[in-house]
Formats: sequence, structure tokens, C-alpha cells
Amino acid sequence: MECKREKREQNMKNCNCSYEPCARKGVCCECIAHHRSNNQLPACFFPDEVEKTYDRSKTKFVEISN
Repeated sequence: MECKREKREQNMKNCNCSYEPCARKGVCCECIAHHRSNNQLPACFFPDEVEKTYDRSKTKFVEISN
């Protein structure tokens, strides 16, 4: 996915983030940078039912991957 605001609409087709006030939705490089700085993974790494809990930790990712 391209990291350009012009591609936001296209990227939104693959974005399952349910956090409504998020200004980074569809701007993947900004989203990844934000979550990385918080030691997290972005929503697109999680199934919808897990994403909705907002637990984006690496621990949770490993837990659901096993």
C-alpha cells in the first residue's frame, strides 16, 4: 500500500480499524509508525473481533496466532 494521503480511499478498503477519531486511517505508513512507537501492531494485523478490543499488543498477536 502506498503511503500517500491521495491513496487513502483505496487503502481504506483494507483497513479494519474501528477507532473512530483516528486521523491515520487509510494512511498506512502513519498508522504503522504510530503503533510501532507505542510498541503495538496496527488493526489490520488482527481479526475484527480482536481488533475491537483495542488490544494491539504484540503479546495479543502471538496469542491469537497460536
